[in-house]
Amino acid sequence: MPDDTPRRTYTDLFRTPEFSPLFLSSSANIAAQTVSGLALGTLVFRATNSPLLSALSMFGPALAQVLGATFFLSGADRLPPRATLAGLALAFAGATSALALPGLPVWAMLAIVLAEGLIASLGGGVRWGLLTEILSKDGYLSGRSLFNMMSGVMQIAGYAAGGVLVAVLSPRLCLLLAAALYGTSAALALRLTRRPPRASGRPSVRATWSANARLWSAPARRHVYLALWIPNGLVVGCESLYVSYDPRAAGTLFACAALGMLAGDVTVGRLLPPRLRPRLGIPLLVLLAAPYLVLFLRPPLPLTAVLVALASFGFGASLVQQERLVALTPDDLSGHALGLHSAGMLTMQGVAATAAGTVAQLTSPATAMTVMAVASLTVTFALTAVSRRGATDGGLWPTRAAGAVRAT
Repeated sequence: MPDDTPRRTYTDLFRTPEFSPLFLSSSANIAAQTVSGLALGTLVFRATNSPLLSALSMFGPALAQVLGATFFLSGADRLPPRATLAGLALAFAGATSALALPGLPVWAMLAIVLAEGLIASLGGGVRWGLLTEILSKDGYLSGRSLFNMMSGVMQIAGYAAGGVLVAVLSPRLCLLLAAALYGTSAALALRLTRRPPRASGRPSVRATWSANARLWSAPARRHVYLALWIPNGLVVGCESLYVSYDPRAAGTLFACAALGMLAGDVTVGRLLPPRLRPRLGIPLLVLLAAPYLVLFLRPPLPLTAVLVALASFGFGASLVQQERLVALTPDDLSGHALGLHSAGMLTMQGVAATAAGTVAQLTSPATAMTVMAVASLTVTFALTAVSRRGATDGGLWPTRAAGAVRAT
C-alpha cells in the first residue's frame, strides 16, 4: 500500500521540465476529441435516426484499440515519444478533416473513425510512459490526477461549446475546428525534448505479444486490468446513449458527466490520504453505475444531470487502480503496461457502446442504460469476490501486507 509521504503539489508539477508541453498538448488533444465526437455523433444521428450508429460514431474508434494492443503496442516503449505524439496528432487532424467532407456516406465515416482508433492505440502508452519518465513512478499519481482533471475541464468546455456550435453553426464546421485543435496538439508536442525510446529493439508483433503475455502472467495485474476495463467501460455504454436519450440536452449531460469526473479525480488524487485510497476502490465503482438505474424512470432533466454527475464521480476509482498497476509494473514495460490499460479500457468502451446501442435499438435508451448499469455492478461484485480470495498474493484491493508485492 502507498505510504503517507507528501505528494508533489500541482505547482511543483508545472515546474518540472517537459511537464507543461506534454500537459498542453494533451489538453488540445482532449478538446479535439470532445468536439469531434459530439459533432460526429450528432451528424450521424441526424442522418440515420439510429442510436446504434450514433453510439458507434462516437465510441467506435475504441473498438480498433484491441488490434493496436495486439499488434503494435510494443512501439509505446520502442519509439521516440516526441515524434510519435506529434505524428499521431497530425494523423488525427487529417482524418477529422476528411470526416467534414460534404456528402460523405455514413459507412465511410465509420471506416475513418475505426482507422483513427487503430492509429490511436499507441497514444496512451507513449503519453503515460513518458509521464512516468518526466515525474518518476512516485509522481505518477499526482500527475495523472492533474491530467484527469484537465480531461474533465476540457470535456466540460468542449461539450458545452460543441453543443452550442453544433446548434448554431453545423457539425461539419465543428469537425474542422477539431482538426485545427489536433494540429495545435502536434505543434505543442514538438516542444518536448527529444528522448530515446525506453526499451531497445524495433517494434514488432512478436515483441507486443511477448510483453502482453508477461504483463498478463501476474494474477494481481490481471485483476487490476479487468477492474480498469470492464466496470467503467459498461458505464461509458450508458454515456454513449446521451444523444438518443435526449438529443437536445446531450451536450449538457456530457458536460455534467465530465464535471462529476473532475470532482472525483480532485478528491482521489489530491484530497484523500494515501492510506485511505485503496479502501474506496469498491465504493467508487458501485457509485459509478448505481445512479444510472434511476434513469429508467425518465426523471426530469435537472435530476438526470445530477445523477449523471454523481455517477461520474466514481471514475475516481481508476486512479486507485492505476496507482496499483504502476507499482506492479517493471520500468522497462511502463509505457506498454499503461498503453495496454488505455487500449483495453477504450476497447471495452467501444464494445459497451455497441452493446448499449443495440439494446437501445431493440428497446429504448433508458432501458439500455439500466441494463449496462446492472452489468457493471455485477462485474464489480464478482471481481471483488475473486480478488479478496487472493488478497494475500497481492490482489486487486490489497491488504497492508500485500501492498509490498512488486512485479519482477
